[in-house]
Amino acid sequence: MKKSKLGFTLVEIMIVVAIIGILAAIAIPAFTRARNTSRANACINNMRLIDAAKEQWALATGAADLAVPVDADVAPYIKGGVMPTCPAVGAYNINALGTDPTCPNAALVADAPHVLP
Repeated sequence: MKKSKLGFTLVEIMIVVAIIGILAAIAIPAFTRARNTSRANACINNMRLIDAAKEQWALATGAADLAVPVDADVAPYIKGGVMPTCPAVGAYNINALGTDPTCPNAALVADAPHVLP
């Protein structure tokens, strides 16, 4: 009588699990780094939009050089009329004319800072 060998041995299953674990250990940090970079790029783009809207507001209203607009002043000059928020959660600081808007998350992520270049 011949015995047929069906299924996997414990060693084979452990090898497959170890390979999956190694691949996950490589992929998860890369995914996190890519997500942080993407959030930083979206944040920088939002700050560029806010800066452009702030300048348009200043031209339209004849604001003084050191005027500090608020969200309600700048929002109508942004498409949709809504102030963007940082993808990493937070509202932007518009700051005075002549200075760049800032993000409250600017220093939270070292490898992808939320700073307008």
